[in-house]
Amino acid sequence: MVSNVPRPPYRIPSTTAVVVALAATFGTGLYAALAPAAASAGAWFPLGVVLAGLLALGVVASTAHLATARPAGPELVRGDLPGPALRLGAVSRLVSRTAAAAAAAGVFGAYVLPSRPEPVAVIAVLAVIGVNAAGVRVSPGASRGLVVGTLLVLALVIGVGLLTNAPDGSDPSSAMPAATAGTAVAEADGTPDDPVVGTLQAAVEPGPLGVLTAAAFVFFAFTGLSRVAELGGSLRDPMRAIRRAPAVAVLVTTTLLLLLSAALLHGLGPARLAESATPLASLMDTGGSPALGVLVRIAAAAATAAALLGALSRAASGAARLARDGELPAFLGRGGSRGTPWVADLVLGGLTVAVTLAFGPVVAIAVSVGSALVHHTLLHAAVLRLPGRPGTAAFVAGAGGTGCVLLAAVLPPWPLLATAALLVAAWGLSTVCSRSAAAREPRAESGPSDPEERAA
Repeated sequence: MVSNVPRPPYRIPSTTAVVVALAATFGTGLYAALAPAAASAGAWFPLGVVLAGLLALGVVASTAHLATARPAGPELVRGDLPGPALRLGAVSRLVSRTAAAAAAAGVFGAYVLPSRPEPVAVIAVLAVIGVNAAGVRVSPGASRGLVVGTLLVLALVIGVGLLTNAPDGSDPSSAMPAATAGTAVAEADGTPDDPVVGTLQAAVEPGPLGVLTAAAFVFFAFTGLSRVAELGGSLRDPMRAIRRAPAVAVLVTTTLLLLLSAALLHGLGPARLAESATPLASLMDTGGSPALGVLVRIAAAAATAAALLGALSRAASGAARLARDGELPAFLGRGGSRGTPWVADLVLGGLTVAVTLAFGPVVAIAVSVGSALVHHTLLHAAVLRLPGRPGTAAFVAGAGGTGCVLLAAVLPPWPLLATAALLVAAWGLSTVCSRSAAAREPRAESGPSDPEERAA
């Protein structure tokens, strides 16, 4: 007998939420962020890994506290902060995701075709725009495969790195970041030097500030943790998943980054690591394992392609929601027959290509991190404004907000200025669009007017 009783909707269990959180951290950051971190702090950059992990745990704690303190969930809503601050929170997340997509595209190109990374990056973005328009998303099953594959490849890389001695002239015990040695190292092994990395090497002096700058770059690996909170009603136990899954992902990823840092320092040395656009592949090449190097490049391509798809699709969806509610130009809200925001996909895809070609992945990482730190600062500020908040939550929010501001302030000058300019431009555009929409059609006071809630 066939039952006509409808099946209850599928709910994602907490274990799968952990996999989704790990997939969000097993992306571009693992394959590219440690090189600019080494350029900033030399052999001291593993301290930056620890600081970045602590800061990420603070963000997870504040997000979980917001989720349990009020029915609105973990996102910022009207009343948490003044309107201009909420709008800044919305556009900072949008800028961060777009820059993260540019970084993923650039790193994808560098690993797939080191001699001509830019054309490959552009092709990758165009392909992802088409995939987004078709409504394709990274499923939990695909996330599970990505996590397992990444763990296997990283175990291989770490093993090779710890068994490989650094090339002559690259002493892994050196604490100096070789601020001017990038070109010399590049010439010595025939690898073209990255001028952006060279700029970062020259901009940051070794010492405490260099460690903080390294922490800012490493924090890029944790900027996708909001993915779990965004699953919302799809989770079987939302409160438990939001509290635990991102925290587990931070601890696992921090441990992997520390092991990977030790392997890269031992196998490449700080100077060669600092100038490498593809540090994991460079390590395998140094270890005399070209076949394994191909495997690493395949894994990096898969991880960065998934990161590009996730970042661009979430950025386009957020931009379309803002546009439909009058916070961005209305044409960005147009969708296709599948309900996908194809106009926002095209516009943000074009911006992604422009950032990739104009600035490269290192500056894109810095812009993404700087924008994410602004958003997280506002998140911590919202916790501090909650009535009846526990003392522990207030301490974590205060320390976390201070840490976010500090890491944003020590980013290299050029990426920091680019981040500020993009945020000011996006905030100004959103403000103008909002006022124009209000002038055309006054909004009811009880209606949704929070840009951050709509961009989540």
